[in-house]
Order: sequence, then C-alpha cells, then structure tokens
Amino acid sequence: QVQLVEAGGGLVQAGGSLRLSCAASGGTFKTYAMGWFRQAPGKEREFVAAIKWSVGSTYYADSVKGRFTISRDNAKNTVYLQMNSLKPEDTAVYYCATNPSLWSPLSVPSSYDRWGQGTQVTVSS
Repeated sequence: QVQLVEAGGGLVQAGGSLRLSCAASGGTFKTYAMGWFRQAPGKEREFVAAIKWSVGSTYYADSVKGRFTISRDNAKNTVYLQMNSLKPEDTAVYYCATNPSLWSPLSVPSSYDRWGQGTQVTVSS
C-alpha cells in the first residue's frame, strides 16, 4: 500500500526558506494530482498548492502565490514544496496528499485519499 512520507520541516526566521519533500513508497504509485495542505493550531486544514502529476500544471492559494513553488519528480514519485520569504503566519503542520480524480477540486481536502503524517514548519518573527 502506498505511503506518503514528508520531510524538510523545521524552524526558520521570517524571510527565510525551507524545502519540503513528500515521497510515495510501498506500492504502485498512480495519482491524478498531489497537493500540499497546512493546518495551524485551532484552524481548519487549508489548501496551499497542488500539481497535476502527468502534465505538471500547478495551482496555489493566494496567500502563498509568488513565494511558494510546487514541483515533482515523476521518477522518484516525490513532490516538493519550495517555500521562500516565509512569514510567521506560514507556521503550521504541512501535509502532502494524493488526489486520484480529475473530477475532484484540487483545493478541497476531501478530494484527497492518502495523506502523509505531516511535518512542522515554524517561522519566527
């Protein structure tokens, strides 16, 4: 069964950068898209970015557009999230997930069927 494992979180000062990775392993990996979401304490899980796996089209939340970049390495079954110009409000647990259907909205958590365990990103002011 496919599992998603995130890495790359940590503590960084405002204005700094981090690169998250999410590797799929443990089985035959097929997905329509992969996404990154985040959840801060006391808040709902929110969409950050998504990428269509075959064509590489990318989508971003307005709050991260121009600062974050999602990419993928098909050969490694890995998706990345490069985060630049980080702000304290970016502090959250970041999750990657797979979206199996082209009919499901990319920005909605319920569209995703597999989730990683999450990685903490903390941005200090």
